[in-house]
Amino acid sequence: MAESFGTDAERYDRTRPSYPDAMVERIVAASPGRQVVDVGCGTGIVARQFQAAGCTVLGVEIDARMADVARRYGIDVEVSSFETWDTEGRRFDAVVAGQTWHWVDPAAGAAKAAEALRPGGRLALFWNVGIPPADLSTAFADVYRRVVPGFPVYDAAKQAKQANGYSVFLDNAAEGLRAAGGFDEPEQWSFDWTRNYTKDEWLDQVPTSGGISRLAPEQVAELLSGTGAALDAVGGEFTMTYTAVVLTAARAC
Repeated sequence: MAESFGTDAERYDRTRPSYPDAMVERIVAASPGRQVVDVGCGTGIVARQFQAAGCTVLGVEIDARMADVARRYGIDVEVSSFETWDTEGRRFDAVVAGQTWHWVDPAAGAAKAAEALRPGGRLALFWNVGIPPADLSTAFADVYRRVVPGFPVYDAAKQAKQANGYSVFLDNAAEGLRAAGGFDEPEQWSFDWTRNYTKDEWLDQVPTSGGISRLAPEQVAELLSGTGAALDAVGGEFTMTYTAVVLTAARAC
């Protein structure tokens, strides 16, 4: 599934959200320099933000189709899984991963990050957790349960109870860091932000979610139809409340 996103890399690039500038700035400020590796860089959404903050970024991406889009933005990308990526003895100031570390073996990935970082370098793993308004969250969940039973759905109450819905990712990543060794004790940061979506913008984004590309075309069409109807019922636009959650640790000196 990690390699399914490249089936429509252009859509992924134009629809997936970026991250708050405050998060990028804090990661850069907490790193000893500005040489950055972006794990699972995809089309370069994260890499471009770190470039804008004055960093030199090397992407590592398993899907050549995604890497091709990133290269169009002038990002240097090496095609590989992160666990098997050859550092070639290079050392970096930060290793970052936006919305991708759950596709990486947490212990093997942490060991590779430790290999790639110079002493004092920073590993920063982050995810955007989006929660729609409560009424729309319920409507979206009803559509997903009807069309694709068992598929992860929006549930604002559940997400709020589970550390913004990503507690499993955060816990697994922290356990991997401790198992690999070589890092200081990890800490968590969070950054709240919002983004407004029109109906067309949201429906364009829906097919980029993990697993959607593996559904039958008629299921995708029904999912989009139901989601569109839910958006029509609230006026055709909404504001998503995002929290960027970060697990971070410094490479032990």
